[in-house]
Amino acid sequence: MSRHRQEGPPSTGLVRRCAVIVMGVLLLSWGGPAASAFWSSVASNFGAAAADTVGQGATPSTSVSGSTVSVAWEAGTTAAGRSVTGYSIARYSAASGGTAIAAGGTCSGTVAGLGCSETVPSGTWYYTVTPLLSTWKGAESNRGAAAAIDSTPPAAPAITAPTYVNQANVGNVPVSGTAEAGSTVVLTVTDSGTQSSSQTLTANAAGAWTAAPLNLTAFNAGTITYSARATDAAGNTGAAGTATSTKDVITPAVGSVRLNNGGATAGKVERGDSVTITFSEPLNPATICSAWTNGPGIQTQNGNGNNQVVVNISANDVLTVTGAGCPTLRVGSVALGADYTSVPLTFMGNNTNASSLQWNHDQRTLTITLGAGTAGAATITSTTVSPSYTPAAGVTDAAGNALPTTQTAGLASRF
Repeated sequence: MSRHRQEGPPSTGLVRRCAVIVMGVLLLSWGGPAASAFWSSVASNFGAAAADTVGQGATPSTSVSGSTVSVAWEAGTTAAGRSVTGYSIARYSAASGGTAIAAGGTCSGTVAGLGCSETVPSGTWYYTVTPLLSTWKGAESNRGAAAAIDSTPPAAPAITAPTYVNQANVGNVPVSGTAEAGSTVVLTVTDSGTQSSSQTLTANAAGAWTAAPLNLTAFNAGTITYSARATDAAGNTGAAGTATSTKDVITPAVGSVRLNNGGATAGKVERGDSVTITFSEPLNPATICSAWTNGPGIQTQNGNGNNQVVVNISANDVLTVTGAGCPTLRVGSVALGADYTSVPLTFMGNNTNASSLQWNHDQRTLTITLGAGTAGAATITSTTVSPSYTPAAGVTDAAGNALPTTQTAGLASRF
């Protein structure tokens, strides 16, 4: 006779195992990537299961180089000590609030390591790290310290350089300027040939910079060009600022001195006579008469009152000029080369009878014309006599090179 065993209710262990399976299926189908619990069986007891959780990401650190931000963080684990499989990196434009922007570069997607970098636009950025384990995601980290990005190049530096490089400053040319505060300024100096020189300088907190004095002795005459570029702390280099000087180290000289008869009697010193002094190059007329300006054209002093030009001829026949409405006057003296008078003479006058002093830039001449006054008693008949001219100290050419004060013999001429 056969026996039949009566089936009893399911065992408690089986029920528990089924419950774990059902709960795991439900969690997988419901939680998806947003779930923060990781379920697994406990090895020592198949009938038991435990939920593990992915922890919050570690607050990242950042470093900036130019427009690139490098992000680093510590490894993340679950509550049970399991290592996470990757990290998701985001950045924000504010220390709190705002919308997360998925990081790019080597920080895009899931990052397996503990560091990455990306190139970002100008602004201040705050990074976060979110640990990942399979499809599970931990909590986003706190935002790291601000990473400030400056990709705007500094403005072109301003350069201050002398208008002329001359004998006085050629070995010690001063150059300075302004640029973005704290920036590095590279100054390059060139001539029209192959000569060049450069210096690297730092703009101070006020943006000022000063080059070490430049020795441009070996540079060619003519145009000297200064070019400066600034690089800011973020590594951005801006456009060049430029300036120029004219190098002229040639000493001016007296070319000729001539006496011109413009009066009624040849050989007699009188109204209408003149002296013409010609120079090797244009002078700075302001160094002759401080009422004049440095530049081209014709400039004249004559007239009445304070503008009255006074031409003096001494008893030993030396001509000088006073007055002329010039606060500072440097005409020098002309030895007439013949005995025109034995007593001092003065020629001045008013209006059309006035003495005059005229500079002609194009002709490079200084002309002294005698106005009304008492004529000399003597008449010079010889045509072989010649004057001589001694310049006053302080007269320069347009570049600032000094005219020597040595006496120069003139052409055979007479009033």
